[in-house]
Amino acid sequence: MQTILEGRVWTLGRDVDTDQIISGKYLTILDPNELKKHVFEIALPEFAAAAKAGDILVADENFGSGSSREHAPQAMRAIGVGAVVADSFARIFFRNAINLGIPTIEAPGVRAIFSTGDTARIDLGSGRITNVTTGRSIAFPPLPHHLLELLEAGGLVEKVRRELARRRADAAGAGA
Repeated sequence: MQTILEGRVWTLGRDVDTDQIISGKYLTILDPNELKKHVFEIALPEFAAAAKAGDILVADENFGSGSSREHAPQAMRAIGVGAVVADSFARIFFRNAINLGIPTIEAPGVRAIFSTGDTARIDLGSGRITNVTTGRSIAFPPLPHHLLELLEAGGLVEKVRRELARRRADAAGAGA
């Protein structure tokens, strides 16, 4: 997995809940290409039209609070969000995002060092995020190995698929 992520920053405030990420009225949409048209329609209306794959979201405290709907990180994944970094996360959102393969980093104080349009560089290996635009940086606890493995695989479902395929191959090889 790529351990250095770099992208343009979009900033958000505190208490961004899942309804602000993707409104409840879109929960019947299953097509990711349709879902991504409505991501952050409430909290950051220009995002869906202007976001580029690899862009990084930087938020204040309690990002992803509210309902535990998986549509919120699914919409972010569909639009190509490269990572989400926040002062803190709602736990269920954090885990849903990781399970979908979105690097999700908790770094207290991070929102204070970024503005929209800055460039962020995240070093997952060393646990440091740097504002390339200003030179300011902040440390964060690196993600544990098992979460990095999930991200490397592209999420939990893909990791399980790979593991099952490996086990089938091992069993077929043992039977030969």
